[in-house]
Amino acid sequence: MNSPASGSSVVRPYGDTTGDGMVQVSFTLPVDGRGERAKRAEGAAAQLARKMGLEPALVVHAKPMGPDFTFFVVYGRVHHLVNLDEVEVVERDYPLLSPPEANAAIKRALRRRLTVVGACIGTDAHTVGIDAILNIKGFAGEKGLEYYRELKVVNLGAQVSVPQLVERARAEKADAVLVSQVVTQRDAHLLNTREMSAAFREAYPADRRPLLVVGGPRFDESMAADLGVDRIFVRGTTPAEVASYLVHRLAAKGVAA
Repeated sequence: MNSPASGSSVVRPYGDTTGDGMVQVSFTLPVDGRGERAKRAEGAAAQLARKMGLEPALVVHAKPMGPDFTFFVVYGRVHHLVNLDEVEVVERDYPLLSPPEANAAIKRALRRRLTVVGACIGTDAHTVGIDAILNIKGFAGEKGLEYYRELKVVNLGAQVSVPQLVERARAEKADAVLVSQVVTQRDAHLLNTREMSAAFREAYPADRRPLLVVGGPRFDESMAADLGVDRIFVRGTTPAEVASYLVHRLAAKGVAA
C-alpha cells in the first residue's frame, strides 16, 4: 500500500508500482484441473476473480488436488480504495505490563493468586494456541502465564465439553476462563463460544461470573459482545497481552488495583 506518510489517508494496493492496485488472491474451486480439463478450470478461476473485481485477472498458479478440487493463485488489479480514517479495529485499551508488574498488581489487589482455567472446547484438539499462552515456554519470546508467580494456571487441554469447563471453573473458583478455538468448519468456533458463554451465564450470578476470554485465528475482535464474552484475542497475541488484560479488567471490577 501507499505510505500514509505522504499525507493522504486514502491508499491503494501496491504490486509492481506505487498505487497500481495489484493484488494476489488464492482460493480453491471444486473443479478438476488435471490434463485436458486444466484450461477450463483456469477459466473458471479467472471468471470468479473478475466477478470479485479483479481486472485483468491472471491465473498465475493452479494445482490440482485430486480429481475434485483445484487450488488457484490469481493476480490482478482492483480499483477499490482504502480510507485509513474509516478503518475500525479493537485497540489495546490497557497498559502492557511486565511479569513483575502484573504480579505486583495482583498481589496488591487480591492478596491471593489469580486463578485462570484454560481449555480447547468441543471437538477441538488443537492445543498449540492455548499452550502458547498458558505454558511456561510461552510464545514470541515471552513466558506463558504459568511463569507468573501470582497466577494459578489450570490447563485442561483439548476436547473439553462446556459442562466440564464450567464445573472445573467453579471448583477452582476461577477468576478467568481462557478458551482457544482453531477448528472453524461450519463456524464451529462461533457456535461453541456462544454455547460456552450461555452456560457460564446460567451457572453464575452476573457479578460472580469469571472473565470469559476466547482466542483463535478466525475470530473477529469486534464480535465479543455478540458472542457473549469479555474479550477476543486473535493470532499473534502474546502471553503478556493476556496477563495485562486480566489485571486491567479485574481492576476495573474493583477486584484489582
